[in-house]
Amino acid sequence: MPGLFCTVRQRAAISLTLAIAALSGQQPRTLAVTASTQTIECDILIVGGGLAGAAAAYEALLAGREVCLTEITDWVGGQISSQGTSALDERATQRSRLFFPRGYLDFRDRIEDEYGELNPGDCWVSASCFIPADAHAILLEQLRDAEDRGDGTLRWFPSTVAKEIDLVTNPDAPTAGGSLIASVTAIQHAPAPGTPPLNSEPLSQIIEDAYRYEDSDRLTKTVVQFIPPAGAAPRDWIVIEATETGELIGLADIPYRLGIDALSHLEPSSASTENDPYCTQGFTYTFAMEATEEPQIHDIPDFYTQYAPYFSYELERLANFDLVFTYRRIWSPEDGPEATFGGIGFSEPTPGDISMQNWTWGNDYRPGRAEDNLIYTREQLRADGQLAPGGWLGGLRTATLQRGEEHAFAYFYWLVAGTTDSQLGEGVKQLHPNYRFVAGFDAPMGTAHGLSKYPYIREGRRIIGRPAPAYPNGFTIWEVDLSRQGYDDEYYRQTLPPEMYRRLQTELSGRNLLAILSGEMAPEDAAKRTRSRIYADSVGIGHYAIDFHPCMTESPPEKPGNTEREGERQGAGQAYPFQIPLRATIPQEIDNLLVAGKSIATSHIAAAAYRVHSFEWSSGAAVGTTAAFALETGILPYEIMDSDGFGRDAPVQQLRYRLQSNGNPIAFPDTSIFNEDWDDWR
Repeated sequence: MPGLFCTVRQRAAISLTLAIAALSGQQPRTLAVTASTQTIECDILIVGGGLAGAAAAYEALLAGREVCLTEITDWVGGQISSQGTSALDERATQRSRLFFPRGYLDFRDRIEDEYGELNPGDCWVSASCFIPADAHAILLEQLRDAEDRGDGTLRWFPSTVAKEIDLVTNPDAPTAGGSLIASVTAIQHAPAPGTPPLNSEPLSQIIEDAYRYEDSDRLTKTVVQFIPPAGAAPRDWIVIEATETGELIGLADIPYRLGIDALSHLEPSSASTENDPYCTQGFTYTFAMEATEEPQIHDIPDFYTQYAPYFSYELERLANFDLVFTYRRIWSPEDGPEATFGGIGFSEPTPGDISMQNWTWGNDYRPGRAEDNLIYTREQLRADGQLAPGGWLGGLRTATLQRGEEHAFAYFYWLVAGTTDSQLGEGVKQLHPNYRFVAGFDAPMGTAHGLSKYPYIREGRRIIGRPAPAYPNGFTIWEVDLSRQGYDDEYYRQTLPPEMYRRLQTELSGRNLLAILSGEMAPEDAAKRTRSRIYADSVGIGHYAIDFHPCMTESPPEKPGNTEREGERQGAGQAYPFQIPLRATIPQEIDNLLVAGKSIATSHIAAAAYRVHSFEWSSGAAVGTTAAFALETGILPYEIMDSDGFGRDAPVQQLRYRLQSNGNPIAFPDTSIFNEDWDDWR
């Protein structure tokens, strides 16, 4: 069993020599005291070191490629590390068959090897809950091992943000307007001399500084320009967008969606008849808390009264402190007595137990109005000057980040000292003083303040894929492509206009589509499809419920009496096992850019399922393999889709075969238009 917070491998992995990128032909070094500029060549540039970015790097390294990987924080892994959500969201059926990409399985095995068990936290939300700091070390070691096994090269750039993109015309594009990324300019930051280490203050306090070229009193900068290998043209390298909010998408201003999509026959559970870019899913600053033998003294935050009206256990069947604490417990050195509440079994907390908190009516922060949304829209970016040359500052509202941080600190105080409950009324919330807030550089979150280094982001900018005959407005994965929703319910008959409802029934008709289109069968008489849509260009898989953390109706989110946006949970529910089509990773306008993670071409409702750990890994594995394949064959990603249809020898089929041969599934077992039996996949 490893030590409480850090393992020997972790100590080595977060040493200074690994925290600063090693340059080709140079020894690892610290950043210069004064601002400087470097030019770095690589086959594949991955912007964003979360799970999708790490998975892309893993496959590209195994393919022998030279990979540059940047990350705004100093940890790799996103959800499992820097965002603190180190509880693997998995569906029981997929987990029972261990039907995951090879790198994801490798990571799970390494967790089990590290702790001697897969679930060292004995949490009940997942089969595996663990310490975020350890996850960073384990994943970084996994990437280094992939580098050795594949004879690739990993150049790791922590504490680095993308600042500018240089685009040139693609001379080979079939239509005017196709561009290629010729270079990406980034900024790597380190503490200025005489100042505290990074992660001493929450993200909101340094984020804008991190995106400015100039050295400041707090940060020293190095400008890094990433370019293709020497002698190569822009089409001879691939850039992968793997950030948490779709930064490159916003910076390049290519077609994308943000927030709610308008009601349609493809998105029939939408909460709005018009697009609403301000209502994205809530974001969360996670933190760790530890059970103690003795009561602790808890100082009330100055801002507690502002946020206290929001907090709640939410439901009576969840209104139990021990249940909430053990929900995402990430460390449990001793098994407590078995208990049950609301039909859920768990072991009671014992002193020394550590829990990571991530609760909808707790530290979720859920803005949804133009005056407080976190991720700036295209119009807001323009108004803020962020689309002007050199103006990019990350595309987020800093004030909302700060409120999310305050909200999380206030939630801890509510857990231990609060006596109110916004949803369940008086007498429900009791005092629980025998807990402490865990902070420090050696603590699970690796920060002096105790919050995660970056908030857990559930939804960002989502590209609109390229137009195709069936998708004249650009490719998108919609709600109806994966949801188990009962669309014959009276709600849809009453809510949707008659023609929209008829088109919905036609969309769900599956193998009866031709009969309906020919007039031989009425849409309402057709047997409805009981599986997700099957894509001939699928390059990955995912399975999770359509899970919503809706924005709030009024501003600010913590306003007393505020409610969730009406209708947002209508789309929530079970989903069939689904696929990741290659088309969903290929943006419009830029030909050497691929998209991984939460920014692929999904709708607002579909994105609520396409966001969890194993999906992020699968999408990253798909994109990393695609990038390596494109470089090997000299075919750009959009050309893989366009060349020679879907025959056995077509590039897209060669790519799919490579993915499968490498242990990266592209379809669930028995996927076929003739198989409608998916009831067991829950």
